[in-house]
Amino acid sequence: RVLPICTDPARAALHHLAATAEEALAAPGAADAARLRRLADALRGAGAVPSAGPAPLHPPLERAEAAEAAVPLWRRFAPGSPHLPIALRTAVGCALAGYAALALGVGRPYWALVTAASLYQANVTLTWSRGVQRVVGNVLGVAAFAALAPLAHLNHAALIGCGLLCAFGAEALISRNYWLGSVCVTPMALLVTEFGRFQDPGALIADRVVDTLIGALCGLAAAVAVTNRRAADHIEHALAAAERARAHAERALSGPAPELSRARRRLTASLVALRAAHDTAAGEWWQRELPGRRVADAEQAGHRTLAATVRGTTRSAEGARP
Repeated sequence: RVLPICTDPARAALHHLAATAEEALAAPGAADAARLRRLADALRGAGAVPSAGPAPLHPPLERAEAAEAAVPLWRRFAPGSPHLPIALRTAVGCALAGYAALALGVGRPYWALVTAASLYQANVTLTWSRGVQRVVGNVLGVAAFAALAPLAHLNHAALIGCGLLCAFGAEALISRNYWLGSVCVTPMALLVTEFGRFQDPGALIADRVVDTLIGALCGLAAAVAVTNRRAADHIEHALAAAERARAHAERALSGPAPELSRARRRLTASLVALRAAHDTAAGEWWQRELPGRRVADAEQAGHRTLAATVRGTTRSAEGARP
């Protein structure tokens, strides 16, 4: 696996800040600590991403590397893939939610299906957290709709204005906090159903609350029923891949700059994949003991090698400048 070159200025600046921290990790000093602390303080604000100095030059990816990065969709859901349990949980949970809503005669069963589909995250722990946020956000959103309904029913202009207000709130909040964004998304969805004709708010509120509870319960039940017993196996594969990438990067330290840059990107991707595999397995239930110590040792060794490749890439870039 390789990482694409960042073309967005903000993402490129964040990438360079991470590289600067990795370089200082190998040989920490008082000056580096103070500089990194200043950069961290500036990064917490709402302004532009702080600059860590001139970024090293990176050669473009070859077409062969780009082709390797584009994994076919069918391989992502093949047996043994980490994405397969999530796909199965989604299918089972949506089916259960849809059939349960139909069996109970709820007015809009597709709301239960959408609720179930929105829950699924990388593991059961994160799915449970998303489920709680979804229920809380929808219940509060229904209360907000109840408060807006008398105003929205005055005329179509008021209805459109309330819908735009909720849409603005959803766009502003959903990326910062999911349940807080749901407080705006829920009344917006209910208001949209009234664009054709005004409806009884009480019936809409009852349908939304019942469908939310059905979807959340069925979705969480499917997440627990469909186990991910191979999550620990993915850690072993990620450990092996990280070790191979680290060995390749160490050999590339004495090689040409393009090879060193490719080795650094490969090592970065392997460390990210290792951390993701461990975090996913740690949030699953019914797992064997995880190799936490081995993961920590592999990450420490990988970051030391990564820092060495950053210094090597920087020296090569400075030598290439006129």
